[in-house]
Amino acid sequence: MSVRKIIAVIGDGDLEEGSGKYRLAENLGRSLIDHGYRLVTGGLGGVMEAASKGAGSSALYNKGDVIGILPGDDPAAANPYVDTCIPTGFGHGRNMIISHADAVVAIGGGAGTLGEMAHAWALGRLIVAYRVEGWSGNLADRKIDSRDRYPALPCDRVYGVTSETEVIEWLNLLPEYTRQDTIRSPRLD
Repeated sequence: MSVRKIIAVIGDGDLEEGSGKYRLAENLGRSLIDHGYRLVTGGLGGVMEAASKGAGSSALYNKGDVIGILPGDDPAAANPYVDTCIPTGFGHGRNMIISHADAVVAIGGGAGTLGEMAHAWALGRLIVAYRVEGWSGNLADRKIDSRDRYPALPCDRVYGVTSETEVIEWLNLLPEYTRQDTIRSPRLD
């Protein structure tokens, strides 16, 4: 039995339904499920809700594909598209859990998104960022710091994208990012 990879989608927590970033996240959520991945978000609104909604609209969607890691204690706070809700009571600390996904995709975002991206970088995760306003656009196509996390991957960086098709292409690198023998031990500095 093969284990399905879990992709975190992070970003703006407050978006109008139908806005540009909302549509990007909705299309991404659908595409991730279409390509055999599972989805994890912070379980609330904005990008998290849109990606969860999109995931549920995939023809390949199965109950349990959409995971929400909530900052609070109340599972009722989850957006209506979350299948598996994990209320943590950790506040922003729950972002560290989300950054442990197999890969992280950011769409916009503020300080919480920046923290998730930084944790994912330190953990050696593959990170993809949409070239839109917010931290994803600020960090797209750059390294977060100067370390060479994967000497065998000279292109290692936050991979900038404009569409879900490009995200799926970059996710093809996942096997290189999950090989424990290739990563240099991260320093927590």
